[in-house]
Amino acid sequence: MLSILIPTYNYNITSLVKEIHEEVEKLDVDFEIKVLDDCSPNVVLENEQITNFRNTTFSRLDKNLGRTAIRNLLAKNAQYDWLLFLDADVLPKHSNFIQTYLENCESSSADVIYGGISYQKKAPSKHKYLRWHYGRKREAKSVAERNKDPYFIISQNLFIKKNIFLSVNINEENHYGLDNLFSNQLKRQKVKIHHIDNPVVHLGIEDSESFIQKAKKAVETTVIFERRGLMDDNLRPLQKSYLRLKKYGATRLFSFCISPFKKLMERNFKSENPHLFWFDLYRLNYYIELKSKQRA
Repeated sequence: MLSILIPTYNYNITSLVKEIHEEVEKLDVDFEIKVLDDCSPNVVLENEQITNFRNTTFSRLDKNLGRTAIRNLLAKNAQYDWLLFLDADVLPKHSNFIQTYLENCESSSADVIYGGISYQKKAPSKHKYLRWHYGRKREAKSVAERNKDPYFIISQNLFIKKNIFLSVNINEENHYGLDNLFSNQLKRQKVKIHHIDNPVVHLGIEDSESFIQKAKKAVETTVIFERRGLMDDNLRPLQKSYLRLKKYGATRLFSFCISPFKKLMERNFKSENPHLFWFDLYRLNYYIELKSKQRA
């Protein structure tokens, strides 16, 4: 019935697996939990303890594959038709997490059920504030908000049919921002998605500098897959903003106005009061720079 798949890298997943296993053992359902370590340089010995749980396996790769490729490997080796992908650095918000997914699986005809993401209310330290603030304001959306753009999902918490996942997860290269490509493929294939209120809490908050660099890498990924024809050019808000500026011939003017303030913006992003609107402008400016180089 259900394969619970958890890729991990340098992270202790024992609390997550213990919580998931305790719930699923109480349910009348066939299940497996498969955890695959993507060749972590620092071996987390505690993770091997999860093999004491019934129907639970832990393996470690000899070579790093990256997040997308390791998910494909987990999916191909899963024995059941429904897959629940969880990132290692999350915990279910509600105690009936698995039960809620199974109930919605039975009551809907959807191929994908997405429960959402949430963040802790307590703010982290200053050097991690940007990621936490962005997550709470941009990712932790209600069902009503998600239904306005139903194809955009964050795959930290994804309940999906095995055949659909394998047909949609078409890229195995190691890039940041691949949820955008995944969402675009869901949209292109017109996959039926059902949004519900069943979030996980994202605990693994990176520091602001790392998040800024990852955000830029995600913009680069968008440009790469646009060029290859694998991603539409009007999917993300960033792309739509660019197209509006381009329509009025204002991309160069925008960059001329924004570029002098990049260092000021970066200092703000690392403060306790990061402006997300500035963060949007910063990424849009980087996108324009990449698109300009592409045309040159």
